[in-house]
Amino acid sequence: MKRNWLIAAIWVLLAVLVGCSSESRSVTMHKPGVYKGDSDELIAKSQQQQQVLNDRFKLVQTDR
Repeated sequence: MKRNWLIAAIWVLLAVLVGCSSESRSVTMHKPGVYKGDSDELIAKSQQQQQVLNDRFKLVQTDR
């Protein structure tokens, strides 16, 4: 009988521990289409890279 209570207590303890999490439970609501994070440095680099690629393309494809 004591063994059954011990097993039940262990299951309850495990269920309580599994339900706990170190992550915050707050929810952040955002407006669609509005980015509120830090500025992305890769966007500027990708635009520069796209310009370089367009320039290279124009150099090679002028005969067509």
